[in-house]
Amino acid sequence: MSQTDKDKQLMEMVIQLAREKMLAGEGGPFGAAIVRDGEVVAKGWNRVASTNDPTAHAEIVAIRRSCSHLQTFDLSDCVLYCSCEPCPMCMAAIYWSGIKRVIYGASRHDAEAIGFRDNFIYRELELPNKERSIGMKQMLRRESLSSFEAWSAMEDKIEY
Repeated sequence: MSQTDKDKQLMEMVIQLAREKMLAGEGGPFGAAIVRDGEVVAKGWNRVASTNDPTAHAEIVAIRRSCSHLQTFDLSDCVLYCSCEPCPMCMAAIYWSGIKRVIYGASRHDAEAIGFRDNFIYRELELPNKERSIGMKQMLRRESLSSFEAWSAMEDKIEY
């Protein structure tokens, strides 16, 4: 089977997963899978509404399950398949986990057309802090830096 055929097969799987779990009332229309060496490590689907957890996006759930299963926070040898372009939160998790390749179906503009705020958040992040819709104020920077200094001095820290 060619890589393109395998990618198509895995995309069909996450699209079906998204639809199935959405119709079962578990959350929005989003599915994801983490794949390593052609094998599915873990699947995730949107569980925001069913768990009252705004971070329970399909990609986040799949990343958490994969890291738990593989006993690592480094997924740099994995591929993420997802039914929709990842939102900014999920993109950050993808970067933090080291995933180097993402294959997605619908776009953030498609998600926006049915009421999801992904594209709004992408636009907000481009704004200076003072122009965002969420008020932000920096306080006690110097005091906060004491933890950073302690981290920098640690010889046995696990970097990520």
